[in-house]
Amino acid sequence: MKKAIVIGATSGIGRGFAQRLVEEGYIVGITGRREDLLKSLEEESPESYITCVMDNTDIDSVYKKLEELVSKLGGLDLLFLSSGTGKRNPELDYSIEKMTVDTNVGGFTAIAVWAYNFFDKQGFGYFAAVSSVAGTRGNRIAPSYSATKAYQMYYMEGLIQKSKNSRKPIYVTDIRPGFVDTAMGHGEGAFWIAPVKKSVDQMYKAMMSHRNVVYVTKRWRFVALLFRYVPSFIYKRI
Repeated sequence: MKKAIVIGATSGIGRGFAQRLVEEGYIVGITGRREDLLKSLEEESPESYITCVMDNTDIDSVYKKLEELVSKLGGLDLLFLSSGTGKRNPELDYSIEKMTVDTNVGGFTAIAVWAYNFFDKQGFGYFAAVSSVAGTRGNRIAPSYSATKAYQMYYMEGLIQKSKNSRKPIYVTDIRPGFVDTAMGHGEGAFWIAPVKKSVDQMYKAMMSHRNVVYVTKRWRFVALLFRYVPSFIYKRI
């Protein structure tokens, strides 16, 4: 039986992906800050889930808890990182910006480093992380969110290059959603909001093909291309 860890399994994409993995026969370690939500997921299939309450920004405890979770699982084939945060912040409240950077850069990096090094030492494995189409360009409404998602995209590109050069069966996938029907995915002007199940199905299918970059849903690839090539003198006035 294959083993996986889903970071950020309390809701949204992380919870949906954990459920999909269980459907595929995995035993899944699920993490998050809200114990009640982890327990409610565990109750759906107690023999398939192992819970671990974890705050990604508490870097000192992250590695210890991941090691303990792998020990309980009896190994690890896949780590799926879905934990992140982002809020509209037109007033530039520093506390919001700091929280976003601490989670989406500090916590993200700690887990990505642990996962890649674990799989490199093991000689095989799969690391996937959820970034965002929002990382394509800066955003005046949520500057830290778009900036941290850009960081994640480039970091994942570095890991993809690293895995290719390692010549080991280590696979890395950067998942870039548009708007998904989650608490974070809604907002003023949101459009093309995809159901969680549809999004998760596309992610899983793409990962089974070992794709390095996945846009969810697929149409967001074209939106990202449009954003990327809009001239700055036009984009800054949007």
